[in-house]
Amino acid sequence: MSTLWRHEVDDWLRRALPGRCAFCLGACTPGRPWCDDCHAALPWNRAACPVCAEPLPATVTPRPCGHCLRRPPAYLRARVPLRYEGEVAGLMQRFKFHASPRAGTLLLTLLAEGLEKDMTSIEPPQALIAVPLHPRRARERGFDQGRWLAERLAARLEVPTITARRRKDTPSQRGLDRRGRRGNLRGAFEVPQALPPRVALLDDVMTTGATLDALALACRRAGAEEVEAWAIARTPLETP
Repeated sequence: MSTLWRHEVDDWLRRALPGRCAFCLGACTPGRPWCDDCHAALPWNRAACPVCAEPLPATVTPRPCGHCLRRPPAYLRARVPLRYEGEVAGLMQRFKFHASPRAGTLLLTLLAEGLEKDMTSIEPPQALIAVPLHPRRARERGFDQGRWLAERLAARLEVPTITARRRKDTPSQRGLDRRGRRGNLRGAFEVPQALPPRVALLDDVMTTGATLDALALACRRAGAEEVEAWAIARTPLETP
């Protein structure tokens, strides 16, 4: 992950709120857009399934969850540094539904920090693919947050973006269980060009992973051999 990019993002934030933490407005850690206490208090997704990144209890040693053991997803692994809670959920709402560039830049910085820890030990993807909105949804919202994130991340990684298509405007996933979500998304995506062997998919929030799984299947049909799922935040562990 580009150190230069991290400094550029931080410079933007310091100009927006010079010397102030983006969360508590207290004094910033030198060279960073937040203070140490707020950064440490963020809901980091450290105890998680190594395949789908579902948050696990802090006392559990990270291991593949039951869902991934029973039905492995089409992506190889998920990298999701945060949980969708607290400050992160608030930032995401402002970014996704109010097109706040400050919130988006903060989230992108946090994602970059989480990914950077892995980049020394893994090969970077050869292309980045955002989860696409259906054209009707994109027109209604007036803002495609996935494309916004992917374009900026890909530029700093120096990899191309490839545009996938959402073939059908799927109903809302809210209230559906895992099986219902998978059925809702069956055949929803297509990739209209041949893909390189290694690609990463990008979404803002990962809930059960069904959307990224469906897009990963489309990527495999287009020739990708190794697909990773990246997102900023993962919803907490499901309760019965």
